[in-house]
Amino acid sequence: MTTRYSEKSPETGAESRQSGDEATRKALVSGQLPSFTPIATLVVSIVVVAGVLALFGSFGIAMTLVLGFVTFLVVMRVLSHVVEGSRRAADRTARYVVTGAFVLALLPLLSLLWTVTSKGVQRFDGEFFSSSMFAIVGEGGGAVHAIWGTLIITGITTLIAVPIGIFSSIFLVEYSNETPLLRKTASVLRFFVDVMTGIPSIVAGLFAYTLFSFIFGAGYKSGLAGAVALAVLMIPVVVRSTEEMLRLVPNELREASYALGVPKWKTIVKVVLPTSVAGIVTGVILAIARVIGETAPLLMTAGLYTGMNTNALQGQMTTLPVFAYYQYVTPGIPQEPYYARAFASALTLIIIVMALNAIGRYVAYKFAPKTGR
Repeated sequence: MTTRYSEKSPETGAESRQSGDEATRKALVSGQLPSFTPIATLVVSIVVVAGVLALFGSFGIAMTLVLGFVTFLVVMRVLSHVVEGSRRAADRTARYVVTGAFVLALLPLLSLLWTVTSKGVQRFDGEFFSSSMFAIVGEGGGAVHAIWGTLIITGITTLIAVPIGIFSSIFLVEYSNETPLLRKTASVLRFFVDVMTGIPSIVAGLFAYTLFSFIFGAGYKSGLAGAVALAVLMIPVVVRSTEEMLRLVPNELREASYALGVPKWKTIVKVVLPTSVAGIVTGVILAIARVIGETAPLLMTAGLYTGMNTNALQGQMTTLPVFAYYQYVTPGIPQEPYYARAFASALTLIIIVMALNAIGRYVAYKFAPKTGR
């Protein structure tokens, strides 16, 4: 018969503590630090560093965390070297450095999201999404005109840049090796794509402004001009990402299609593009996220208009980045309503980008080749 106890007796608790101590001793004897060592060492290091800095009157949260982490690395390296050996110590150090770099990269993002969300949610109301800033001074008003301007200009930019970028990538991967002339053309194209990837956004704005001023006259501004400026920035990103995805498609798939008598253009449409559609969609979404927050090119080409304008061919058109910029740098009195609208616009832009990423992931999942058939 087995006897069960609903509560642990003092002897049982003592035995549990003894078994835990025994496990720790066994871990140390077997050449391995206990699992709680890193956390305990990190906490003790931060506390000790904070005490030393407070003693000398130079306490600061950032400095405490940095010096505490450095102290943690040194202590863990010594402990691991003594107990586990030099190879395990080096492995632990590399792991902690990589983890610390990840956390360090994550902190600004979390801080940004917290700041924008906490300040932007104050104006997340019906008026903000249903009214414009036409004839509004001070409190009130909204950004519906800027939201529509962002969607229209970004949509036109996508319609311009995505076909050009994908067709250029298809040429670079599928057709550039057929003749020496095509190989030289592809080399020149790759060079200019690399150059365009690194140009400042203001240069794209100057290009579009000059082009449309030459065609329609000096001072011409419209949503189409802004879309062309953004397309100059978006095309090289689409070309590079799509080219890499097309190169990942195994040549065996192409050769199998050719062996069945399928022409090259149909092989590209039916085999190559469907195989790489997930990566292509991801690259397009990244390219859209790259240009949707641009301000400088649109200041020169699309301008600023406080009312609603959905005609991209005529008149100035405001986008969310431009609207947020002007609300923040040119506030009236009182300043609080302008700052609230600026942060609300930034939060709206973040939500739009997140929605686009979600749509892109769904499309990539839906149309990606299915495995296991």
